Amino acid sequence: MTERQKDRPWLMRTYAGHSTAEASNELYRRNLAKGQTGLSVAFDLPTQTGYDPDHVLARGEVGRVGVPVSHLGDMRRLFQDIPLEQMNTSMTINATAMWLLALYEVVAEEQGADTGKLAGTTQNDIVKEYLSRGTHVFPPGPSLRLTTDMITYTVNNIPKWNPINICSYHLQEAGATPVQEISYAMSTAIAVLDAVFASGQVPEDRKGEVVARISFFVNAGVRFVEEMCKMRAFTQIWDRITHERYGIENPKQRRFRYGVQVNSLGLTEAQPENNVQRIVLEMLAVTLSKDARARAVQLPAWNEALGLPRPWDQQWSLRIQQVLAHESDLLEYEDIFAGSHVIEAKVEALVADCLAEIDRIQEMGGAMAAVESGYLKSQLVSAHAERRARIESGEEKIVGVNCFESTEPNPLTAGGESGESAILTVDPANEERVVRALHDWRDNRDELRAQEALSALKKTAAGTANLFPATLECARAGVTTGEWAWALRDVFGEFRAPTGVSGAPVAVTAEAGTPLAAVREKVARTAAELGGGRLRLLVGKPGLDGHSNGAEQIAVRARDAGFEVVYQGIRLTPEQIVAAAVAEDVHCVGLSILSGSHAALVPDVLARLRRAGAPELPVIVGGIIPSADAAALREAGVAAVFTPKDFGITEIIGRIVDEIRTANKLDPMEVLA
Repeated sequence: MTERQKDRPWLMRTYAGHSTAEASNELYRRNLAKGQTGLSVAFDLPTQTGYDPDHVLARGEVGRVGVPVSHLGDMRRLFQDIPLEQMNTSMTINATAMWLLALYEVVAEEQGADTGKLAGTTQNDIVKEYLSRGTHVFPPGPSLRLTTDMITYTVNNIPKWNPINICSYHLQEAGATPVQEISYAMSTAIAVLDAVFASGQVPEDRKGEVVARISFFVNAGVRFVEEMCKMRAFTQIWDRITHERYGIENPKQRRFRYGVQVNSLGLTEAQPENNVQRIVLEMLAVTLSKDARARAVQLPAWNEALGLPRPWDQQWSLRIQQVLAHESDLLEYEDIFAGSHVIEAKVEALVADCLAEIDRIQEMGGAMAAVESGYLKSQLVSAHAERRARIESGEEKIVGVNCFESTEPNPLTAGGESGESAILTVDPANEERVVRALHDWRDNRDELRAQEALSALKKTAAGTANLFPATLECARAGVTTGEWAWALRDVFGEFRAPTGVSGAPVAVTAEAGTPLAAVREKVARTAAELGGGRLRLLVGKPGLDGHSNGAEQIAVRARDAGFEVVYQGIRLTPEQIVAAAVAEDVHCVGLSILSGSHAALVPDVLARLRRAGAPELPVIVGGIIPSADAAALREAGVAAVFTPKDFGITEIIGRIVDEIRTANKLDPMEVLA
């Protein structure tokens, strides 16, 4: 028997970037030397949301969750000594995707590369930003135009580039069921393709080339069979939509092309060593099935629920992929699930349910209309609330969190109670250095050329021409990320997405004898003792962190417990939060921060409350907060700190009432759960 030729492995990446372009460049070159076969760039939140590092909203966020790229000089330094013509680079960037790709193209030109050979992906999916990730800038219409212009530009000028990575990844993290994840991603793809073809920028005979460059970025959760079937369903539905709706006859152009990151927010702070087996199981869901195998895989590190992973942690995740690809016999076989009646039945059911939901969204006017109406967001918040309720009741088990909680001391986090040795910390002085470098850049550029480029960009935005050539000139002229985005804000305006909180149904019952009933009683009695109507809780998202899932779930449960909840969504300054707290006369302020900016922003909120005459107002904080930071926040005056290990939302609401009673010198009350 002739031995079958082994399949080529998928692209292996780690999602990386932090502090500065210089530090990230060093990390990339080290990872490539370890056998990584592609780059996946993590940008910091100011870069993602179109702010320069010296903007008030960037405070505490610079270089935290990714690399700051403020101008062409930063992009040059980021890829120094990395030949872009030979690289496959994924950039997780959405609202500012056109800007970052323009910087990338100019750097490639400067390296002497043939830009027609550049290969890689820009995420560039704004719909999921409105729904789950929160790095949107512009309203849906202008955002879709930016996406359309970028797709048509790349098809004509950078034909190997994937100009959009339609991203269901964050939808799952925001609570999406497999049906919602597939349906919302496919509805986004339909909206994008409809807009591209309606723009008149693509000849009829090149429609297949556009479809062939559409890629997807998905999440693989821990429910192995369901996740693997989800990928097979994705593949079938995409083939059907591209053939029936767009008339693409070439099966290669209809192929479902996707990359994957396995579920980061599903990783646990409690017993974090269990995350290793979770990561492996989730990777297998998108690699074992040849007919639905990922084209690129990036794995989180075991300690991401604790903080920023170190290079060694990222290496461990890379080695997991390499062992599977190079030591196992996986790549020697055809699809090992073909013909399974169990798999086929599950996939068939998923396909039917998804097509029905896609039709429902189309009847509403498509994905953009379903975003603006709040339908998609409210559905996600509801699904997430239902999942949280299953976890709290114990119906859905998470090992080490709500079952099998006893544990031996963990040698991986043996650097003391804080676990500081188990994560990478970003030097707080880094932000000042980045801001100083930005000012030097502005001082030394050709200011006239920069301003002329910005003027031309605004004129183009006010018209109908493709925005990419004007953006390229901005890149070459030394324009900054914030200047590019503000020029477009001036023309397009900004957008505050629906929160989905008000429309979310009750997910946890409050029948007599339940924990929620006890907390409701506690809320009502406390409100009566204070004599000011209902208890009022402000839920605030300071800074640029757009991960609003936790804040939304707290807001929904507090509402169901009888609180009047003030929740204004993401991206607020400490000044705005304090102003709202005073104006609404709230009894407690709850801050949610997952980006690491808590050390800068929370003390600012506390100081402003003191100056506003509300020093006794209790402030609680939730997020990915190392133990040492939590201790420092409590010392600064924070009443309570909650981290991912505190999964009981009803219990958290009860603790909030306790802090309100303490602040108002009321006697403690027991909650009978």
